[in-house]
Amino acid sequence: MKLSTFGTGMAGAAALAMSALAMAPSASAVAPTTATVQVNCGDWGSGQARLDAQQNGSAAAITFSTPVVWATHSFPANSMRTTLTLSDAHGGEVTFTGQSNPAWTLLGQAYNSGPLTGTVTPGEALEVKSLTSTYGTFTMHCTATSLQNPGPFVF
Repeated sequence: MKLSTFGTGMAGAAALAMSALAMAPSASAVAPTTATVQVNCGDWGSGQARLDAQQNGSAAAITFSTPVVWATHSFPANSMRTTLTLSDAHGGEVTFTGQSNPAWTLLGQAYNSGPLTGTVTPGEALEVKSLTSTYGTFTMHCTATSLQNPGPFVF
């Protein structure tokens, strides 16, 4: 193979790779992607909750799960209306909402909100403030009693 042909082939391959990279979906920019926070869920108890965050541009999703709240009734999948409220450093609030919980059927099963979606501004730092889930007459409200660890989500 001639050296000039090799160089042309490499340049073409590099251009193809760069165009594929430019067309790829944007990666999650949120950091951290996982955090914990202490919560008080009233009659359900107090303890630690885990938050998992994802971001794609201004669209974001957070899943809230905790062993503090456990099933006493069966709830079908995608049936609980949930609102997660986060606060920013300036006292503003952003809400994430959803109705995508997994089925909650086993006595003692830990709570999982499923992905809750919201809109964020790039560079925005948000920390969990509260979560409310409802299904029929069932209402669960949890309030954060500590700062997030390792820190707020920065989108």
